[in-house]
Amino acid sequence: MGAIQSIPLPLHADADGSLRVGDSRVLFETVIAAYEAGDGVEEVVHNFPTLKLADVHAVMAYYLTHRAESDAYLATRRGLADQARVEWTRRSPPNGFRAKLEARRDVAGGKAP
Repeated sequence: MGAIQSIPLPLHADADGSLRVGDSRVLFETVIAAYEAGDGVEEVVHNFPTLKLADVHAVMAYYLTHRAESDAYLATRRGLADQARVEWTRRSPPNGFRAKLEARRDVAGGKAP
């Protein structure tokens, strides 16, 4: 048996800095959120078929051994998502949009609003 070689971390960054797992488009934070919600590695792969089992194991090993770096990245991503949500709401305020859709559905279905 030859020397043991380290396995490269199967994460790659997009142009905007978001981390993707393996050769997929699945985000690092998506895998971590599934894990933290109680999904096992096999279940994560089942729910995201573009992922490889070995890649998810490697990403989870990285996450569990580099919690400070991972948590900092995840906090940054949550902050960016929050900023985007605020900006989207500012540009497209709800203005009762859901209620309008429900009323339209009720009328189309024969129900009075």
